[in-house]
Amino acid sequence: MKKQCTDIEILNDLTMLIDMAIVDKDTPITVREGKIIKEGFSEEIDYLNKLMSDSKGILAGIEARERERTGIPKLKVGYNKVFGYYIEVSNVHKDKVPEDYIRKQTLTNGERYITEELKEVEKDVLSASEKVIRLEYEAFMKVVSAVKEKIGSIQKTSHAIGVMDVICSFAHVAVKNSYCMPIVDASDNLEIKDGRHPVVEQINEKELFVPNDTNLSGKGDSMAIITGPNMAGKSTYMRQVALIALMAQIGSFVPATFCHVGVVDKIFTRVGASDDLSSGRSTYMVEMSEVAEIVNNATKKSLIILDEIGRGTSTFDGLSMAWSIVEYCAEKIKARTLFATHYHELTELESTLPGVKNYCIAVKKRGDDIIFLRKIIRGGADESYGIEVARLAGIKESIIKRAKEILVKVENENPRERKTAARAEADTQLDFSGMVKDTIVDRLRMIDITTISPLEALNILNELKNKADEA
Repeated sequence: MKKQCTDIEILNDLTMLIDMAIVDKDTPITVREGKIIKEGFSEEIDYLNKLMSDSKGILAGIEARERERTGIPKLKVGYNKVFGYYIEVSNVHKDKVPEDYIRKQTLTNGERYITEELKEVEKDVLSASEKVIRLEYEAFMKVVSAVKEKIGSIQKTSHAIGVMDVICSFAHVAVKNSYCMPIVDASDNLEIKDGRHPVVEQINEKELFVPNDTNLSGKGDSMAIITGPNMAGKSTYMRQVALIALMAQIGSFVPATFCHVGVVDKIFTRVGASDDLSSGRSTYMVEMSEVAEIVNNATKKSLIILDEIGRGTSTFDGLSMAWSIVEYCAEKIKARTLFATHYHELTELESTLPGVKNYCIAVKKRGDDIIFLRKIIRGGADESYGIEVARLAGIKESIIKRAKEILVKVENENPRERKTAARAEADTQLDFSGMVKDTIVDRLRMIDITTISPLEALNILNELKNKADEA
C-alpha cells in the first residue's frame, strides 16, 4: 500500500481546469453538439449562448443604450427579413442621429439606420448556433490537450487507486463475511473446510447457508463424483469450489474456515444447458464441444468442473460418454475434478479408478416428501428423486401418480441387475461376486445415514466386512 500512496499525484491544476471547463451533468452524447462547456469559462461562448437564448433581451439593451446616447426618446431597434436588424428614427429627430449611423432605408416618416455593433449582433445571431458549437469543441480539445500532457501521471495514479480499491474491497468483504486467509502454494492440494458460496450466501440472507468441505489432491483424491437430486445444491457446491480457488489466487481471503490451494493454471467449467440453433448445434453438440475444449487443454494443475455430462442423447449413449470422460480425466489428465451426475452407475468407478471418490447430497425422505440437507457426504446417492422434485416444482398430482406407476413398470422390466455394456466391463474388475455384491448394496440402501448412531454404523460396517471376507 505504501507504493500505491507514493504513486498517487493530486493533479490540482488539471482537476481545477476540468472542473471549471466541463459540465458534469446532462452532457450531450457527442462533443460536436455543444453544451459541454460551463458558463463562465469563455466570455465569447457565454455571449453566443445568451444571444441564442435571449436575442430579444440583447436588442432591448442596445435600444436602451442608443436612446440614452443619442437623446432620441422614441428610437427603436427592429428586424425584418429583407433588411435584417435596423435602428429606426423619426424625421422629428433626424438632426440628433450620430455620425456613426449608416442610412439603410428611407421611410415616409423617418429613416432606418445600421451601426457596426448592430451588424455584429446580426452576424452573431444568424451564425451563433454553428459558431458556439465550434468554439465549445475548440475549448474542449484544449482541455483534452492538457489531460494528454499529464497522461503518464493520470495512468499511474489510476492504477494505484485501482489497486487500493481492490485491496480495500477484499479487506472489507473478508471482515464483514468472516473469510479466512488461504494458503496458496505449488502443491496439488485443494482443501477447503466449511466452504461457502460468496454470492449465494448473500442473496439468500434469510436462509442458513450450509457450508461444505472439499478435499482434492493429485496424490489420491483428485476426482469427486457427486450424485444426488436436482435442486439439492450440487451445482452451487461445485461453483463455490471454483470461486474459492479463484479468490485465493487473486489475493483475496475466502469464504471458509480453512483453505489450502495449490496453484491452479486454468479453471474449466461445463455447467448448464445451452444450444446454438443458428449454427445448427443442439444442446448435446454444444456440451460435447465444450467437453472437447476441456479434455484437449486441461493439465494436471487445472481445476475441472463438469455438471451432468451426457444429457440430450439416449441414456446408454450419455452414460457411456460420461463414463469414458471420467476415465480419461482420472487416468490421463489427473486434474482436480468435480463431476456431478445422475448416472448412478458411475459411482462404481470409485473401486476401479485411482483417485476417484464418491460424494452425494444428503437428503431426508419422509414418505413422498423430501428435504434437501445441502450437505456433501461420502458415498453415492441411491436415487435421483426426480418425481419428488417434480412435485416440488408444482407438477399436477395426477401426473406425479402416473409417473410413479410407469417407474414401477420400467424398474420391473429393467431391474438394476441388468447392466449396460459399460457397467458389465467395470464389473469384471470388481472383487465381489455378483450375489454378495447385490446383498451388500441392498443393505447399504436400507441405511438412513441421517439418523443412524455411531455404534449402529460400526456394527453394520462389521457385518458388511464379514460378508465381503466370505466372498
